[in-house]
Amino acid sequence: MRDRDGSSLLIEIGTEELPPRALRALGECFASNCVDALKKALLCGGEVRYRWFATPRRIAVLVRGVWTRQPDQTNERRGPNLKAAFDERGAPTQAALGFAASCGVDVAGLDRLTTDKGEWLVYRQKQKGQTAKALVPGCIEAAVKRLPIPKRMRWGEGDAEFVRPVHWLVVLHGNKPIKTKLLSVTAAPKTRGHRFHCPEPLPIPHADDYEDVLAGACVIADFEQRKHKIHQQINALVRRNKGTVTADDDLLEQVTGLVEWPHALLGRFDQRFLELPAEVLVSSMRDHQKYFHVSSADGGLLPCFVTISNIKSSSPARIRSGNERVLRARLSDAEFFWNTDRKKSLEQHGTGLADVTFHNRLGSVADKTQRMQHLARVVAPLCQVDVEHCVRAATLAKADLVTDMVGEFPDLQGVMGFYYAQNDGEDDAVARACVDHYKPRFAGDELPGDDVSSVIALVDRLDSLVGIFAAGEEPSGDKDPYGLRRASLGVLRLLIEGGLDLDLEQLLQAAADAYRQTTGTGTDMEPETIARVFRFIMDRLQAYYQDRGFAVDEITAVMASNPTNPTDFDHRLRAVSDFRRLDAAVNLAAANKRISNILKKADITVPDDFDPSLVGEDAEQELAQQLRAMESSVLASFSRAQYGAGLDQLASLKEPVDRFFDEVMVMVEDDALRRNRLSLLYKLQNLFLQVADISYLQDPG
Repeated sequence: MRDRDGSSLLIEIGTEELPPRALRALGECFASNCVDALKKALLCGGEVRYRWFATPRRIAVLVRGVWTRQPDQTNERRGPNLKAAFDERGAPTQAALGFAASCGVDVAGLDRLTTDKGEWLVYRQKQKGQTAKALVPGCIEAAVKRLPIPKRMRWGEGDAEFVRPVHWLVVLHGNKPIKTKLLSVTAAPKTRGHRFHCPEPLPIPHADDYEDVLAGACVIADFEQRKHKIHQQINALVRRNKGTVTADDDLLEQVTGLVEWPHALLGRFDQRFLELPAEVLVSSMRDHQKYFHVSSADGGLLPCFVTISNIKSSSPARIRSGNERVLRARLSDAEFFWNTDRKKSLEQHGTGLADVTFHNRLGSVADKTQRMQHLARVVAPLCQVDVEHCVRAATLAKADLVTDMVGEFPDLQGVMGFYYAQNDGEDDAVARACVDHYKPRFAGDELPGDDVSSVIALVDRLDSLVGIFAAGEEPSGDKDPYGLRRASLGVLRLLIEGGLDLDLEQLLQAAADAYRQTTGTGTDMEPETIARVFRFIMDRLQAYYQDRGFAVDEITAVMASNPTNPTDFDHRLRAVSDFRRLDAAVNLAAANKRISNILKKADITVPDDFDPSLVGEDAEQELAQQLRAMESSVLASFSRAQYGAGLDQLASLKEPVDRFFDEVMVMVEDDALRRNRLSLLYKLQNLFLQVADISYLQDPG
């Protein structure tokens, strides 16, 4: 299909094999960058239709309706105001003459521009639109510069830089090549097919023929089409063998980024390897070989796998055999490690942690284990969790780091600790904590599944946060080499979502105490260190709650009450969020703001004791009586963390508060009366401050 208004523009950059994990992002970003640049160059307009392509050896974009030339444009240059351009006789002034001369015309050749602010001389010049041939190379260069490439490569003797060395470049507008040189390569209307099936350069008659030309050369250029075909092939293959493949989009994306002409093959491995933990088999297949593991109807692993070949071989059995041989070697190693590791108990393995550095100023992982044990003894009783189980879990949590299996398969740390602990007959909660204490690993990850695991997950992160801060390596800017932002969010989620009603400052102090009892760490646990860690963790709360739909002013209002218990913070925030939906919320928030301002301006110490005998005005009397009537009930609700119930009661004060400010003068000359009214307002404000400073709440209207 040829576009009536303009022609299709094809841009392809051919490279050595691109990183598969980044391929989608590179393809999408290159295409959108090119379209943005073309629109900015006025070579296309309106709703721009385009398609992006990405294979291991290329990224490309096909843009529909690109004009051969920009529209003609009128450049307008404004000169002096007419009052300054002509004198009282109408003769041009030096300002007008100078402006005309700078434009290369006389004053008579200038136009006039009228706006609501006056009249000016103006010079208008029509400029013929530039050709696509002249502008497209610059558009491509701009698109390449904006690609998200963290580290660019150089190759050969030139100074060109790209994610991988570039070997060919195609810039084709309709059936007309655009000559340019970019990334040390001169553009030509020839692409490359499959590296093995069709290695010779292929002419492209027209930009719209691009996809068909590559398909004939054993390349599926469209990333999504290639991914879909791989998915179909896998499902068809495993169905024929009465199995299923678990949905794994991340692996599917990677494999799509590794092949151009996919062909699925089913391989098998020895039944005996199924005696290994399933995670070991999956890691060997998925992470190391990029194979898809196959499961039975009941979810158990079958002794087979699916691999995606990049060629259509005349001898698929040889490819299958080669993949089986590689996997057999890896599984044999894993089997050896499994049998060898189990000759010692997990606790015996843990003695090797003394040789593993946690941090050069914080000691070894054995030192960290000792601190986790100490902290578990403090935290477990607060959570009403079995102390001995928690201490035992802290003892074993990191022990699998020095096993042979984890040395070969680092992604199995924790998982192997679970299996080795089970093999040693450890309590199930202790064994489960070896793997679950790493949760949550990332935003959105699930929390540990039991109380012992939650305690160990918490003490592990608290120890790291306090220690790294004390070592002077807190995150700065985008740098966070120890993942402390993630650890902080983990602490908050464990406390809030895990329902652990604990004071964060006390927890951090306990973590600091554990360091003080560990010798040779080379750190000083100053009070300011604990304060910095506390602020760092609490700073994460705003983003945490904003992601959950809470308004910034609600979060700020609760933060102003200086809470130190994240779970209590959660209760307060939810109560404030519900409160602001009440009709009385706007008035009471405004009243609290007014009270704050009055109390700040009062140049006296406000007395705590309100004296009912000094009440004079009816409105003052009404507010004082209602406040006294509900005070004990409200405080009782707050003491039970029933903040919503307490705020609901306070909402009934809207009418008397409004009447008070309408009818009562607070800052009267009578000193005793003024102090008493300030005391009444202070008492009212202080009740709200038991939950939050609602004066921060904005009027949603």
